[in-house]
Amino acid sequence: QLQLVESGGGLVQPGGSLRLSCAASAFTLNFHGIGWFRQAPGKEREGIACISVSEGSTVYADSLKGRFTISSDNAKNTVYLQMNSLKPEDTAVYYCGARVRPGSNWSWEDYNYWGQGTQVTVSS
Repeated sequence: QLQLVESGGGLVQPGGSLRLSCAASAFTLNFHGIGWFRQAPGKEREGIACISVSEGSTVYADSLKGRFTISSDNAKNTVYLQMNSLKPEDTAVYYCGARVRPGSNWSWEDYNYWGQGTQVTVSS
C-alpha cells in the first residue's frame, strides 16, 4: 500500500520560513494529484496547494498564493511545500494526501492516501 511520510515541521518565528517534505513510496501516473492540507485545532482540514505529478501543474488556495509554493522531485518521490512569511495563524498540523481518482483538489474526502502529518508552530 502507498505510504506518505511528512517531515520538516517545527517551531519557527513569525516571518520565518520552513520547507515541508512529503515522501511517497512511489509516484505513478495514476496520481491525479498530491496536495497539502493543514488542520488547526477545532477546525476543518484546509486545502493549501495541489500538484499534478505527471504534468507539474499547480494550484493554490487564493489566500496563501504568494507565500506558499508546492513542488515535486519525481526522482525522489517527494513533494515539497515551501512556506515563507509565516504567521501565527499558520500554526497547524500539515498533511500531504494523494488522490488517484478524479475529484476536488480542495476536498480532503477525495484523497485516497494520507501521511501522519507534521506539526508547524509559528510563535515568537
